[in-house]
Amino acid sequence: MPTIVKCPTCQNDVIWSEQSPNRPFCSKRCQLIDLGEWSFENNKISTAITSDTQMDVQDQQEMIEDIEAMLAKQEDSFFQ
Repeated sequence: MPTIVKCPTCQNDVIWSEQSPNRPFCSKRCQLIDLGEWSFENNKISTAITSDTQMDVQDQQEMIEDIEAMLAKQEDSFFQ
């Protein structure tokens, strides 16, 4: 039985598989709405960052490289 999650934006059911390329979102539209919420700082991580949880520069760089690699695998139409 496939895993089904709720779209964080509109709460529609999303099947967690290759047939849902925007997962956990149901569509590119919902994905971009969520991105906009983060960019306007309407969404925030609620836990304060302390010296124990703060990433060092190397960890941050590795995370950025992982994200860039993931985006490079996406279709060119990602932001269209």
